[in-house]
Amino acid sequence: MLLLGILLVIVAAVFLFMMFHPVFGKKPSKHDRSTYEPVEHYRKGIFTNQIETVMTSDLRSMLPVLKEFLSGSPNRQPKKAIPIHSFQLPEKANHETRVTWFGHSALLIEMEKKRILIDPMFGSAPSPVPWFGNKRYSKELPFKIEELPQVDLVVLSHDHYDHLDYGTIKQLKHKVKQFVVPLGVAGHLKRWGVEPERIKECNWWDEIKVGEISLICAPARHFSGRSITDRNSTLWCSWIIQGKQSNIYFSGDSGYGPHFKEIGDQYGPFDLSLMECGQYHEKWAAIHMMPEETVQAHIDVRGTVMIPIHWGAFTLSLHDWTDPVERAVNAATKMNVKICTPQVGETVTLGSELRSSSKWWRENTTL
Repeated sequence: MLLLGILLVIVAAVFLFMMFHPVFGKKPSKHDRSTYEPVEHYRKGIFTNQIETVMTSDLRSMLPVLKEFLSGSPNRQPKKAIPIHSFQLPEKANHETRVTWFGHSALLIEMEKKRILIDPMFGSAPSPVPWFGNKRYSKELPFKIEELPQVDLVVLSHDHYDHLDYGTIKQLKHKVKQFVVPLGVAGHLKRWGVEPERIKECNWWDEIKVGEISLICAPARHFSGRSITDRNSTLWCSWIIQGKQSNIYFSGDSGYGPHFKEIGDQYGPFDLSLMECGQYHEKWAAIHMMPEETVQAHIDVRGTVMIPIHWGAFTLSLHDWTDPVERAVNAATKMNVKICTPQVGETVTLGSELRSSSKWWRENTTL
């Protein structure tokens, strides 16, 4: 009876935590859901992909994955903290188009005198309970959030923890002029204290103008949710970021699909593509590309130079931590694609030679 009582207390505590802790955000309201009804890819209360997207999750199919997980690999994480570039954002925005990668999918784009943070996950672990999650490879950030000057835009691709971080938003929100998010994600931000007038929600193919910059919300092939009860209740997307002199594509999280060619045909060519490359597995290839598909997606969108993202910060799959970039570099070489592989915190300038020969990650593959 004592053990049963303890178990019930634990279950109740977990339930209350999930119901009331703000880290889980807020599901779209009944009124919000009613506004989504005309959306072509919204059916029976959930958002869907353009093409059938099945994520294998039955016990029989996942047993080999569990066996692979339990067998372990010493190279799923770096042996030591990965090197980072110290980063300091100038007080005044630059005329040039510059991109800084902060690991995983977090990026800063400086364009047309605007500062745009993309998926700024600056927490220690991508988890609702960070002390239980896989820790950041670099141990620390190339900057201190409190030292960042004002940011014009925060642009989000979806609401998963490795892209939308509660702690980061709480620290950043007073520095941000406007948040641009896919449908449904505004509810999370509002619960965390961001005023509705500073949030713009977008459906696929919506376009908004911010000064000389156009932001186009484009399809991706993925899913959403922050708890066990809100799967696909919010939209996921990729982004096209156009200035007067530069055109950039950010893939968000996505399996390979025909949307890449569709985007390339309508909005390409792109000076730079920021392409998901990492946290993949053959069992969930429909929602996370293999590295060779990453390079093909770059070709499909008619990109000039590719920076592989969604790697180099956390272990969220079973592959060795360097596999994504090694496979992407090899595929790019075979397909004659220009690829740039900056270190965390390193800034690259569009219009300069972005092909990178650095193999900085190899310094962390041996003891």
